[in-house]
Amino acid sequence: QVQLVESGGGSVQSGGSLRLSCAASGGTFSRYGMGWFRLAPGKEREFVAAISWGGGTTGYADSVKGRFTISRDNAKNSVYLQMNSLKPEDTAVYYCAAANGFFATRPTQYSYWGQGTQVTVSS
Repeated sequence: QVQLVESGGGSVQSGGSLRLSCAASGGTFSRYGMGWFRLAPGKEREFVAAISWGGGTTGYADSVKGRFTISRDNAKNSVYLQMNSLKPEDTAVYYCAAANGFFATRPTQYSYWGQGTQVTVSS
């Protein structure tokens, strides 16, 4: 059983930056593909970014490509999401998730989820 705890959310103005962190415990972190998803009011859960076991493979939603960067530190059992050039439409609760596989982009591929952290971007 893997436990995930996100941190780093907050309120920023448009164009600003935030760095989300997700700390994992209870499993062999390096054997999980990791991902970030977000949920905005009135919308469906949306894939944001994913990273493979060793970090060599990454993937992004078109809406964040070039602005967000996912990374991981297996020695620290952590995954990160650096968010730059934030826009009001990035406002959402961001969730960290762990998949029992090398790399995954679909929510159904993920077995473990954090509690989420709120990101609010004002114009």
